[in-house]
Amino acid sequence: MELSSSMLMVDIILNLDHYLNQIINDYGTWTYLILFAVIFCETGLVVTPFLPGDSLIFMLGALAASGEINLVAIGLVLITAAITGNVVNYHVGRWIGPRVFASEEVRFFNRQHLLRTHAFYEKHGGKTIFLARFIPIIRTFAPFVAGIGGMTYTRFQLYNISSSATWVLLFLGGGYSFGNIPLVEQNFTLVVFGIIFVSLLPACYAFLKQKLASSQI
Repeated sequence: MELSSSMLMVDIILNLDHYLNQIINDYGTWTYLILFAVIFCETGLVVTPFLPGDSLIFMLGALAASGEINLVAIGLVLITAAITGNVVNYHVGRWIGPRVFASEEVRFFNRQHLLRTHAFYEKHGGKTIFLARFIPIIRTFAPFVAGIGGMTYTRFQLYNISSSATWVLLFLGGGYSFGNIPLVEQNFTLVVFGIIFVSLLPACYAFLKQKLASSQI
């Protein structure tokens, strides 16, 4: 069951253009609510860091360029979802985070992701909220760790709002500008892989740097 779910997620990511067109055709205006839920869960729930974020927003920009979806409306929906998801994640971290962080038996998410994000937070402080927005998986855990770390809500929101708007506008604008270029359309799977690869580079660099530092001790 777990394997089939993983395969389905991979299929959705690799054929995102097909699935999005199908959702828009089947659900019309409700599509905005569905997309709000996806981005909200990807950023707001520590148990769903695997949901597509960067590639999804890029594809939505391409669909907006072709008139399939309203650019301004989807931009506002996605920014609101990203901000709201982070706020919920922050408060969950503040309320139950310390107990979860101290526990060795955490079953509903990957503890290593949490520890790496915490190390990232210790190094970069409040900037973590902004920087992590562009790094898959870490962006899901960053607000949770900020809540654990006791970051003030005002300071958190400053980074949260600015990073959410920048993230959405960057990928939405990229999709709107380049998504309908024939070369991109014909090789969309490669484009998705490219976006995922580039997004993961900072996390891979930080991981390798940490491993290298540990081996030298």
